[in-house]
Amino acid sequence: MMPFAIVMWLAITSAVIGLAVYRKLVARNEDDYLHVGDRDRARVLKQAAVSMRLDAVDKWGKTLTVVAVALGAILAAVSIYQAWMESLKINP
Repeated sequence: MMPFAIVMWLAITSAVIGLAVYRKLVARNEDDYLHVGDRDRARVLKQAAVSMRLDAVDKWGKTLTVVAVALGAILAAVSIYQAWMESLKINP
């Protein structure tokens, strides 16, 4: 069961790293200026689309980060507990 949990943790952690890279690529197209004029309507729509995409990526990134940290903490606790129980065994 432990190898499966470790593979699962590695997959989730890889997804978090992948989302961070993807967010960096999407944010590259982000415009730091606020365009509010009628002649800049296309820029405003593009800026809104990029913002919505970044919000979605951030939501998934935060969720998966919490899951990865929690699973990593559980795996560490189980591993420490198993090592502790192994050390308590009396060898004849």
